[in-house]
Order: sequence, then structure tokens, then C-alpha cells
Amino acid sequence: MTPVNDSAHGDAASIPTIALHDGTTIPQLGFGTLALPGDSGGTAAGDEQTARVVAQAIDAGYRHIDSAQGYLTETGIGRAIVASGLAREDFYLTTKLANDNHRPEDVRRTFEQSLERLGVPYVDLFLMHWPLPTRYDGDYVSTWKAMTELLGDGRLRSVGVSNFQPDHLEKIIDATGVVPVINQVEMHPKFANTSVREACERHSIAIEAWSPLAQGRYLDDPVIAQVAATHGRTPAQVILRWHIEQGNIVFPKSASRERMAANLAVFDFDLTPSQREAITALDLGEEGRNGPNPDTFDWIPAPS
Repeated sequence: MTPVNDSAHGDAASIPTIALHDGTTIPQLGFGTLALPGDSGGTAAGDEQTARVVAQAIDAGYRHIDSAQGYLTETGIGRAIVASGLAREDFYLTTKLANDNHRPEDVRRTFEQSLERLGVPYVDLFLMHWPLPTRYDGDYVSTWKAMTELLGDGRLRSVGVSNFQPDHLEKIIDATGVVPVINQVEMHPKFANTSVREACERHSIAIEAWSPLAQGRYLDDPVIAQVAATHGRTPAQVILRWHIEQGNIVFPKSASRERMAANLAVFDFDLTPSQREAITALDLGEEGRNGPNPDTFDWIPAPS
């Protein structure tokens, strides 16, 4: 996937967009909301915290916001959007199906709840958060089918997946004929996730890299530090630029207004081919994975 446009400035109008295979487009850089409310997620205090931080992000220029039912940030995001005074059409909103909602009837019910919490008439993108191949008798195909059935009535523009391995992708595509527009997966310089990238390329599935900065674990890597010094940039900006030039969609998260702005300021410089190759060569394969392995991850929240 390559950007439709590129520009030198870090504002909403200049963020490149990626064309998806269903004819829609998505801003290539957005704002992540995982853990924004901290330990107060799902409470009035957590909603207020989320709304405050997201409002800062909107003010900084972010218009693509990534959420999930499991993040407990949807209500706060909705409040920030209303408070911004901007039109719904000015935003690209993603949410994800929680792991305890995979049954088809729960897909439909909780999608409607997400719309209510966000306070919007439609969502741009709805993702299955994890395949959970060892749960629900291994049946994530029925979950995917129920998600695809939400398309067409105006409440959902695009449907995709998250944390899907190549065989997971092949299974849902073979069973339904519906190809996800996006696969949101762990990907960063130390974990290229090559087999997933190749599978997505075969099906024209765009890649979203969650935790694109690997939670800051590699900001002191000497290769990245050297590239950053050459460009007069921070290591985080270099890594985000590497993602952009790879064609990845990224949504770094920060509660700091200064870092929000810095994360947007990655469109006025380019890595050289040798710099790009040096960063790509940092890949450690499976050893570089920081998050759970989708083949075995089976966490479902305890009933509240």
C-alpha cells in the first residue's frame, strides 16, 4: 500500500491517506487510545480523562482515532468529538469487537452499543480484535460473517481484522469470500512480522501497525539514534517515518501535547534507502515480538 498523497506539515489536511480495496480511504497516521483512561476505564472519571486527552489530540490535528470496545474509551472519544464542534465526516473512527463478544448475536448487539457510546451514526472501520483460535470451538468464521453483515445499512463503512495470522486470513476469506480491508498487527523495526505482511500483500489488505514505537523499547537503539541525529529528529519520529515509508498505517498514543505534535511532524523529511534498509535489518523475527502470539492468545475478560 502506498500513500495517496504526502505533504510536509503535520496537520489533518496534509496527513497522507491510504486507499483500501473497498474504495474507501484511511488517514495513514492517527491517534491511539489504548489505556488512555488508565485504571479508571469504564467510569465517569475514565471517560473524562479520555475526553480531555482526545480533545488535545483533535486540537493538535488528529482526525483518525483508533478505539476498541475493550479499551473503554468510546464514550470519552464521543464526548471529545462533540466538544470539538467539527462534523462527524471530519473524523475517521475505528473500533474493535471485544473478545467476549464473538458470538454472532453479540457482534450485532455490541456494535450498536459502540455506536451509542461514540454518539455517532456510523463507524468507519470495525475490526475483530483477536481471532481467538482456541476459543469458541475455533469458530471465528461465524464472527467474521456476522461482522460483514453489518455492512450496507450505512452504519459501517469498512470491516477488517486485527492480530490475524496468514492461516486465519485464509480461513475467513475462503469461507466467506469477503477480504478484510485492514489487518491491525504488531509491527515495528524489531518485529517485521514478515509472513503476515506477505499474506496481506497477496490479498491487498492494508496493514495497521499497533504499538508502532514498541512502547518505546527501542528508542535508544544505536542505528535508530544515528539516523535521528543525521536528520535532527527524535528516534520516535524516525521510527514513525520508517512506518510511513513502508506503507503502514500508524496511530501512536501519547497524553503529552508536545509528543502528540511531534508524532505528527514526520512528513517533512525522508529516510535514505540505506537508512531504511538499516532500520529494516533490525528485525529479530519472532524473538522481537512484544505482545501475545495470536495463535495462542485466548484472554477473555471476567464477567463484570
